[in-house]
Parts: sequence; structure tokens; C-alpha cells
Amino acid sequence: MKIKVNNKETETSAKNVGELARELALPERGVALAVEQTMIQRSNWDCTPLKEGANVLIIKAACGG
Repeated sequence: MKIKVNNKETETSAKNVGELARELALPERGVALAVEQTMIQRSNWDCTPLKEGANVLIIKAACGG
């Protein structure tokens, strides 16, 4: 299915947010994820389904000041 990840069209076979995170090899810490402008808690990633055309935003924490 096609979804948008950080405004870039992406083809994925992931059925939920957890599968997408693993497919994209996201780190275990320092990552936040939102679907359709709603933040998803990491504990809910595996039970949050993805739909065709979903808009996903991935935010990675960065150190510095």
C-alpha cells in the first residue's frame, strides 16, 4: 500500500505502525510517531492499523542546544 512518511510517498507492506517502524529500522529510543496528526504511544504501535494513503510523521530526537 502507499502511504506518506514525512510527506514522502512510500510503498509499504506494513499493516500497523509497529510493522512500519521495524520495516524502516527505526531505533528503539528517541523516536516519536504520529498518524494523521495524532501521536501514537510506542505501546500502541502494534495495535494501530495503517490505511492506504495514511499520513505518518516520524520525529527523531536530537541532542544539542
